[in-house]
Amino acid sequence: MSLVDAVRAALGDLADPEKAPVMRAYMKSEMPFLGVQSGPRRLALKKVFADHRLDSAPVWRRAVLELWREAKYREERYAAVDLTGFRFYRPWQTLYTLPMYEEMIVTGAWWDLVDELAVHRVGGLLRQFPETMRPTMLEWAHGPDLWKRRTAILSQNTFREHTDSALLYACIEPSLSDTDFFARKAIGWALREYAKTDPREVVRYVEHQGLSGLSRREALKNVPGND
Repeated sequence: MSLVDAVRAALGDLADPEKAPVMRAYMKSEMPFLGVQSGPRRLALKKVFADHRLDSAPVWRRAVLELWREAKYREERYAAVDLTGFRFYRPWQTLYTLPMYEEMIVTGAWWDLVDELAVHRVGGLLRQFPETMRPTMLEWAHGPDLWKRRTAILSQNTFREHTDSALLYACIEPSLSDTDFFARKAIGWALREYAKTDPREVVRYVEHQGLSGLSRREALKNVPGND
């Protein structure tokens, strides 16, 4: 049995038809759910991935995209995202993965699929290959696709003291006038993470930029005296 088939079988074994419509409604998903919750899914897939180790980066990328493109249920797309981050394949997180992540971000187009990729996959590439990824993030930040812009904004969320504030602000600024909830939420979330390292700078930036109420509240949520 191939890895993809094993993933589908494992998810099918965990399906809960009673939970499925509730999960679909919560996520506002056009794609149906099987009703598999995240904890059991991750536990089952960890074993599947370990039992079906892939032997090259191209084979791994093909398996991810097969799961993604042929998904009939949203959990299959979650499995594709999980597979991108599985420990066996950390050495294959190279610039060759960026087109795969870009496709998943554009076609996923919702926070539950995009944010893990933005923070932990694209962010990981930015950390490893800043000279190449920095202009790419700026290009995405200035582009028309909301989810690529959100990815650019969130890509440094785990960087803490290594945050390139100039890049962060340059990725935020094209979306400052965007009234979309997910753009405004991303701005606030990214600034909130940076505030864990430099709260004074975040306060200064927020006051200088005059952010939307949502972005401001998110950015200053954990800064004393600014809630």
